[in-house]
Amino acid sequence: MTSDGGPPRLPTVAPRPSLGRTVADRLRAGWQGATRHLLLAPVWGLLMSLCAFASLFLHGRAGTGHTVSVLVLYFVGGMLALPISIFVSRALSLGQRAETRFACTFLCLTLLTIGMTAFLFAMQYRLFFSRWHAPFATRIWFYQFAFTSAGAVYQFIVMGVRLYLPIGLPALLGMSLWLTRDDEHGRGNTLRR
Repeated sequence: MTSDGGPPRLPTVAPRPSLGRTVADRLRAGWQGATRHLLLAPVWGLLMSLCAFASLFLHGRAGTGHTVSVLVLYFVGGMLALPISIFVSRALSLGQRAETRFACTFLCLTLLTIGMTAFLFAMQYRLFFSRWHAPFATRIWFYQFAFTSAGAVYQFIVMGVRLYLPIGLPALLGMSLWLTRDDEHGRGNTLRR
């Protein structure tokens, strides 16, 4: 009982301030600076290609006949992944502290770079095996497409992800930090309330 004879009251908690973030705000935040990030995409692709080359060189496999196609695969995968990962990470971490934005950028950049490169590898893999597959858009073709693509993604994860090491982790940390700082200086003060 309280001093006024009424039922006990629960302690009041100050309401959390509304961030006022709608889907439109998040999409706008993701698109902000898109031109600059499209120009940065070839740099990230080149870094990913450099990662693959360094790993191939360290393992003594840099002079094989497939080196150029591997480097192009990693370049295009990284180049396509960067703008998407920036858009997704900015939309997800809108209004958050720098540590959260860094973690989100790091995670999005990692997953989307690996995912995009694995997707391109799977499509190339599928193209090679398509001559033995059923005609297009048949039920068997869908099964073959799904299982061939899944097998290629698995193969890339097992054998292709290690080509990002040893340079990939420092490059990923550096790019995530740079994008977080760029995000803070370029738009952080205008979108925070």
